[in-house]
Amino acid sequence: MADRFIELSLVKRDVTCTAKLLDDRAPITCAAVWDSLPLASDVYHAKYARNEIYALFPPFAETEPPLENPTVTPIPGDLCYFTFAGAELGTKSYGYDREVRAGTTLVDLALFYERNNLLLNGDVGWVPGIVWGQVVDGLQNMAEACNDLWRSGAAGETLSFRRA
Repeated sequence: MADRFIELSLVKRDVTCTAKLLDDRAPITCAAVWDSLPLASDVYHAKYARNEIYALFPPFAETEPPLENPTVTPIPGDLCYFTFAGAELGTKSYGYDREVRAGTTLVDLALFYERNNLLLNGDVGWVPGIVWGQVVDGLQNMAEACNDLWRSGAAGETLSFRRA
């Protein structure tokens, strides 16, 4: 299979980076994401995992991918896939209590833009993610935009994923 690439964008900030799908390490997850593109949603900056931005989506795979190519220590440029039950996120401490309800499932597509990340949540423990892509171009500009998002706020910003 030929290498596949996607573009991630912070739409309002007009910043884009390019990532290579890790089809050899996470083929099921890569297929699920690729077949669902384009995707876009409100962006959030992580509270607990440190240098992470992400967007939440309704499930888009026929069945949720298994935990292939897992990590709890993502490195800069890693794209991770997480699946959460609404009951896991639908609390005031996470800030999604107006949007997320028990009985729902959400997919979290995340970009880690700097070092020293640890997927440890004080409420539930370790939260392994599936590493399905790696940024190969534009990470520095994206990291600067992510840092601005952290300091200035994410309101009104969209994280977009599309085929390159």
